[in-house]
Amino acid sequence: MPFSFRAALHGPTLAGILALSLGLTPTWAAEVVVRVPGAEDLADGVRGASLSQTAVDEGRTAPQDLIAAARADYRRVLAALYEQGYFDAEVNIRVDGREAANLSALNAPTQVGQIEIAVIPGPRFAFGRAEVTPLPQGVRPIEGFATGAPAGTAIMRDAANGGVNAWRNVGHAKAEVASQDIVADHAANTVSARFGIAPGPRLTFGRARVSPDSADSAVRPDRIRAIAGVPEGRTYSPEEITRAERRLRRTGAFRAANITEDEAIGPGNTLGTEISVEDAKPRRFGAGAEISTVEGLRLSGFWLHRNAFGGAERLRFDAEVAGIGGQTGGIDYSLGATLTRPAFRHPDAQLSYGVLLEREDEPTYLSDRFHIFAGVERILDDKTTVTGEIGFRAARTKDPFGTRNFRHVLLNAGGVWDNRDSTTNPTTGAYVEIDLMPFIGVSGSASGVRATTDVRGYLPLGDSVVLAGRTQLGSLMGASIASTPPDFLFFSGGGGTVRGQGYQSLGVGTGPGRTGGRSFAALSAELRTDITDKIGAVAFVDYGYVAASSTFDGGQWHGGAGLGIRYQTGLGPIRADIAMPVTGGGNSVNLYVGIGQSF
Repeated sequence: MPFSFRAALHGPTLAGILALSLGLTPTWAAEVVVRVPGAEDLADGVRGASLSQTAVDEGRTAPQDLIAAARADYRRVLAALYEQGYFDAEVNIRVDGREAANLSALNAPTQVGQIEIAVIPGPRFAFGRAEVTPLPQGVRPIEGFATGAPAGTAIMRDAANGGVNAWRNVGHAKAEVASQDIVADHAANTVSARFGIAPGPRLTFGRARVSPDSADSAVRPDRIRAIAGVPEGRTYSPEEITRAERRLRRTGAFRAANITEDEAIGPGNTLGTEISVEDAKPRRFGAGAEISTVEGLRLSGFWLHRNAFGGAERLRFDAEVAGIGGQTGGIDYSLGATLTRPAFRHPDAQLSYGVLLEREDEPTYLSDRFHIFAGVERILDDKTTVTGEIGFRAARTKDPFGTRNFRHVLLNAGGVWDNRDSTTNPTTGAYVEIDLMPFIGVSGSASGVRATTDVRGYLPLGDSVVLAGRTQLGSLMGASIASTPPDFLFFSGGGGTVRGQGYQSLGVGTGPGRTGGRSFAALSAELRTDITDKIGAVAFVDYGYVAASSTFDGGQWHGGAGLGIRYQTGLGPIRADIAMPVTGGGNSVNLYVGIGQSF
């Protein structure tokens, strides 16, 4: 959007003169000197706008290049000053003492030693009048665009764009700036600015199309449209476009996904859209490793197909071996497969089917399990996700109560609310997860309900220190300890609960008869600080509680504390924690290593 102001300017005002290379590049280096008497805070902005400074920083020393850059800098420096509201500035640019406007790149000297940019900014202007009209009911111009506030082309541009976006947000997709009236009063050092907005008609979404360039996608066009979920017939909203693009990318089937609005308004004040996608590589595999002196070595791997049947279905196989060389009983194994279909009855819902085989060899029990399930995940907004699942599980266990078989129908319901700034290294925000699992016994197995919560919060204390806290709660109701699968019961101790204490060292009872409890609580606090850009340090304390009752009565506490170090990588911080018990007995020192913060 053009703006016109009067300003004192020495030299030509055409930006960009073709520099001809007429010989070898000199070996000497020029320097750029910026002088802004009385307003040194503007110097960085002047340097940032200067092509001369850019040329010197890039090592371009040819005199023709430097003179062309210096001549172009008159208009660029003035534009930078206008951004800040200095509309009566004077700019002089001298190349080795000679005004750049009087030099020609076609007849350049043999070398350039110094380019001096001298600015007399003059007074800073304020708004005498600031108006964007019309605006939707209840909408006001952006903050800072008001009579008496500092003026500048940047705030004017933002105010005009803000007026257009206000109309777009209420369905007027083709709103535009129809007029502008900008007058600078140099005697009063004020600017009068008025922008007239043409809202255009209120539009509804028409049918979305898949672009011809995306016809070779391995995902079927009908599934692309279903996943995007552009709401045909509903009032236009730019946020709906953003959400549709996010849904497409979230499937993992596409390397890129973009939705563009039609230039022309369709019949009945409708607005068509066009979806463009670029497929990602269909197959992917990965592996991971985690080690601690308590839990031992954990190895995991997966294989993934992002588009198994042409509808962006994800087919994933996972395998894991854990407890290698640890103090957790024996070695655990698991093998699972999951098929996920996006856009199940709603663009923000997905249907998953899965099967899991696993063996868990823990200090107090051995369990072999088969689990088959189907579930739906629904994303309510950017922070909130809810899930529902039904499944069948068969387990054979050996524990202090003997060798037993369990058969259960599982009904899971849960939700996650997450507004953290990062999943691997959060510094602000909170995370809340709630899970409720009724289990219905079959063939003589007992029924009950298992409920858990996990709440985490992060508070920055300055630029480089974060206080992190976590609370975990769990309760099992309706079934006794003796009639409950041992992996449904609660233990405390180890990397996920209380570092420094032995793995699952706190339960109910002692010795060969020890089992898990029916209620559980864990509290953790960490003070995290950055030492350098890559290295951080952590001090932490953890406490855990387990009781035989489902109401948290009559249980026991234990605690651990320690120090850790973090090394930042592109995948998240590499974590190494050393911890020891502080209550509950024991004097061992334990090491935990992994990727990402502990919570």
